[in-house]
Amino acid sequence: MRRVLMVTPHFPPDSSAAAHRVRLLAPHLPAAGWMPTILTLEPSAYEGRLDPALAALVPTTLDVVRASAWPARWTRYAGFGDLGLRALTGLRRACRSLLATRQFDALFITVYPVYPALLGHSLKTTFGVRFVLDYQDPWVGEWGRSVGGGRDGEPDWKSRASRALGEWLEPHAVAAADALTAVSQGTLDGIARRIPRARGAVQNVIPLGYEPADFEAVRRERPHPLFDHTDGNVHLCYVGTLLPTGVDTVRVLLTAVARARQTEPAASKLRLHFYGTSNQSVGDRCRVLSIAQSCGLADVVTETPGRLDYLDALAALGDASAILLLGSSEPHYTASKLYPALMARRPLVALFHQASSVVSTLRDVTREPTVRLIAYERPEGDALIDHVARHLIALAHDCRYRPADVDFARAAQLSAPELARRLASVLDRVAA
Repeated sequence: MRRVLMVTPHFPPDSSAAAHRVRLLAPHLPAAGWMPTILTLEPSAYEGRLDPALAALVPTTLDVVRASAWPARWTRYAGFGDLGLRALTGLRRACRSLLATRQFDALFITVYPVYPALLGHSLKTTFGVRFVLDYQDPWVGEWGRSVGGGRDGEPDWKSRASRALGEWLEPHAVAAADALTAVSQGTLDGIARRIPRARGAVQNVIPLGYEPADFEAVRRERPHPLFDHTDGNVHLCYVGTLLPTGVDTVRVLLTAVARARQTEPAASKLRLHFYGTSNQSVGDRCRVLSIAQSCGLADVVTETPGRLDYLDALAALGDASAILLLGSSEPHYTASKLYPALMARRPLVALFHQASSVVSTLRDVTREPTVRLIAYERPEGDALIDHVARHLIALAHDCRYRPADVDFARAAQLSAPELARRLASVLDRVAA
């Protein structure tokens, strides 16, 4: 059996979204002919809240090696806290030790964070190992160009500097890669536009999938429901980060809710709940409530900016009357909660850029009225708002879930076992 060294700074008990990429793929690689060793970080490296329940989902049979990272409380005095930078020395040392003492046929490094990808070139040169670079998000996107860490999400000097650094460093990492994998074709297309030489590498799309066993864990240890299903209201739930490029989509949604309430009495039953919008374990910056207040919806919208633990997030999806999936103005964007939302077996309302892979996936495996998909070119305009309002009114009248509207046989093609086989085929090609 061939062996692959999988480098992922984020891994359970870290509770961030990036912790799931390798967690989902690695356990199923042995069935496809590859034995993984996971190189990640000590729990002390993470600044956010740890999630022991998520760590318990990792099979004990997995070979997990943990490296050290510089403490953020030290590095922030120097002006940076990025996990990839803090971990670079520890990951390099651990990679070299593992590659020097064990036989590996491939090296797999996933980003975000991005800086560990720079290890690929030197490790490949020194040890002759094939290198696969995996993208969960674009290295160079809208950050620093149209959005940033400034006032009202505007670009500031730090976000612009980060973007400029990425434009300089990314080609070096990509040039060393024997293969590129990404969560969407749009992400790969963006790499090819920025770095034409990337077109010569093996490429494959490996979406953000789901692990069926996760939902069994939720059913075994189900917390008390978050919503009172006997109150006569329709509870719409959104779980996940609200990116700066997604604010306009939220504004369209809430404006549509307000318009629906003005024209249809049944829409007064709609209640919207947002969880984890800050992408911080203990977040206190609300990003939705100010928009809700401007739309006159302060009494029907709640926001909990702190990130939910993973099983709690799955439980929230299962408790909702219906689930909200919201995209952004960036065409490449795909939602990490797409497949968990489908597996929660609740009606969905999805608003996404028409070029997003979420749109093609939902059109392929779902249909109305259980899944109401609204695709846009730009998240703006009265026509789009009216279109969303009509769907919300229809949902307020009928919020039933119809199993026949979701083709789970097709959705199963994007389960963790199937995606691991897809990754194994990429590893087979580069190793050969």
